Amino acid sequence: MGHVMVHNTHGKDDIERASLTFVVANTALNSNQQATVLLTIEGVWVATEGYTDGLQANGFAPLSDLISQFVASGGKVWVCGACAKPRNITPEQLIGGAQIVGAATAVEALVNGAQTLSF
Repeated sequence: MGHVMVHNTHGKDDIERASLTFVVANTALNSNQQATVLLTIEGVWVATEGYTDGLQANGFAPLSDLISQFVASGGKVWVCGACAKPRNITPEQLIGGAQIVGAATAVEALVNGAQTLSF
């Protein structure tokens, strides 16, 4: 089994990119791959409770549905700690299935062969 890591830097500023991140990540899971979404910069907001309510890009399922499907299927949501800190995002604010991680966690996944896509 391979590992696909999809990197997202967007939230409400570009709902299409945020949605595409989870479409690709769900596709990876459906293809029997390990899948992780790495959220950085403004993308960290996507993992906070209530943030995605009502967000839907044209032609996509609601963002909250895409994320719920991903988490329910065993996907991992990693929130960049260095990005969460200046935005005052705490672990208590995160959706189920999301966790704050340090850069070393992402680097370890890459060193261990994770293939990446960025949106």
